[in-house]
Amino acid sequence: QVQLVESGGGVVQPGGSLKLSCTATNGSLDNYAIGWFRQAPGKEREGVLCLNTVSGTTFYADSARGRFTIDRDDAANSVSLQMTSLKPEDTAVYYCAADLKLIELFKMCVLTASLYDSWGQGTLVTVSS
Repeated sequence: QVQLVESGGGVVQPGGSLKLSCTATNGSLDNYAIGWFRQAPGKEREGVLCLNTVSGTTFYADSARGRFTIDRDDAANSVSLQMTSLKPEDTAVYYCAADLKLIELFKMCVLTASLYDSWGQGTLVTVSS
C-alpha cells in the first residue's frame, strides 16, 4: 500500500479558498480509489469526495458538491483537494486515503472510511473570521 502525506492546511476566512495536497511517497496512485475525508472535533470522520483513478470519475458528498474538486498530478504521484466558498462548518482535520481493492471490488470509489487501507496523517483546516 502507498504511504500518503498531506499538506496545505491552515486558517482561512469564510468564503475563502484553500488547496490541500496528498502525495504518495512510495509509488504511483494508478488503479487506486482515493478519498478525502474530514473529522471535526467531537464528530465522526466523514467522506468529502473520492476519485476512481481508473475511470476518472469523482463522487461527491452533498457537503462538497459544487464547492470542492479533486485534481490528479500523475508526474508527482499526488492529488489535490481544491476547496472554495469555505464555511465555518468545514473546519476539520482533513485526511486523504487510498485503497487498491475498492475499484476492483465495487467498480467505483466509495466514501466509507473503514474500507480504505492507507491514510495520511491529516492536515487541519480552520475556517474563521
